[in-house]
Amino acid sequence: MRYMNNATSRRPQPLLILTPSHETEIQSALLCCRDHGVELRIRSGGHDYEGLSYFSSSASYYIVVDLFNLNDVQLDLESETAWVQAGARLGELYYAIAKQSTSAPMAFPAGICPTVGLGGHIGGGGLGTLTRKHGLAADNVLDAYLMDARGRILNRKSMGEDVFWAIRGGGAASFGIVLSWKLKLVRVPPKLTFFKVSTTLEEGDRSNKLIHKWQRFAHDAPEDLFVRTVILKVDGTFESLFLGTVEKLIPLMKQSFPELGLTAGNCTEGSWAESTLFFSGYKQGSPLEVLLDNTEIQRAKFKAKSDFVTEPIPESGFEGMWEIAMEEDKPIVILEPFGGRMSRIHESYTPFPHRKGYLYNIQYLVKWEGDGVEEEQRHLKWMNKLYNYMEPYVSKSPRAAYLNYRDLDLGTNSVDGKTSFSEASVWGAKYFKGNFKRLSETKSKFDPGNFFRYEQSIPPLFHK
Repeated sequence: MRYMNNATSRRPQPLLILTPSHETEIQSALLCCRDHGVELRIRSGGHDYEGLSYFSSSASYYIVVDLFNLNDVQLDLESETAWVQAGARLGELYYAIAKQSTSAPMAFPAGICPTVGLGGHIGGGGLGTLTRKHGLAADNVLDAYLMDARGRILNRKSMGEDVFWAIRGGGAASFGIVLSWKLKLVRVPPKLTFFKVSTTLEEGDRSNKLIHKWQRFAHDAPEDLFVRTVILKVDGTFESLFLGTVEKLIPLMKQSFPELGLTAGNCTEGSWAESTLFFSGYKQGSPLEVLLDNTEIQRAKFKAKSDFVTEPIPESGFEGMWEIAMEEDKPIVILEPFGGRMSRIHESYTPFPHRKGYLYNIQYLVKWEGDGVEEEQRHLKWMNKLYNYMEPYVSKSPRAAYLNYRDLDLGTNSVDGKTSFSEASVWGAKYFKGNFKRLSETKSKFDPGNFFRYEQSIPPLFHK
């Protein structure tokens, strides 16, 4: 188990955890489960925020298919593509790219955490430091191998364009088991710049003014520049990746965001691979091999929620948010900018619809160590207080959410697996907006028996 959220310990345990080394083992397990009415959970990296890749609250009998051993990464530098099995972690992909593309550096636009699995990450969209330049991870998929409810292994052509569209950001586990992705690699400069600049709560107005100014700056900045904000209990940190040198970055920052006071001394120059270590929290000079370490386990319990912002939040809004943050022991609020290429991709290009008109995404997190229902409820109450407070400042009709920051508080399917489209729209519209109907129509045609189902799986449109 990679993460433990607040409820996983109270859910039914799986009958079996299968760790296949070959696709035929998955096929046999799938057909057996289908014939005996046993549900499947597919685990790629184990980072599902509500634990749905390895737990079930809707099924008494289920098994977990852990794709850990299916982690092969095959690069074709001539075509600038890669075939990556769904059990590979981001760190394994990044390591392979860094080691093999030394003469003409390449990268892949995906997330920051190296232990996240490619299967689920791309299936939910995939935000990262290169999103403003190259779009989501899901935007850079060329083909895939998918196992359907009949055990057939299909590629893009045989599954059809509707299904290929659906699995790239629409929750791939609703449609089948992704075995591997064909990715489009992107070129990056040999030398990039990254920095972290912090401001403390004691600085009061300056902190709020910086974050307020950041909102427009980060969205409107050149797409080669990514600057996110991480707000903790006592400070806020601006973290950045620039696809260029310090010499080019400093004048840009002085012109567009002089209030931050960035200097060359705040910055580090290095390769794209080194930037992935930087954002993962590794010490400068760490070997690239740390990206291959999949043993780290987050044992703290946690709860997360997400939002999208379409209009700048006033300084008073951030003041109130920071006041609420002070009430919690380990609060984290992460603001990641959009704009750039994201504004040029139509909202129906993939199921992920939050594109043009969205300034940034917010992720709220709270972690705690203690056990017991009372301790849990205290932290959940705080999270709900913060989430409710932010409602006037974020997207509306619907209040949008990001699938990879899964939140079961938005709504769940019925235990009997017979949730209607209208019932599921309570949560589906928040993740997918108008794309939810096309997802449900595709589900109706591709998996009409609703074999691939879970608490927030896409329901067949005409399922009764």
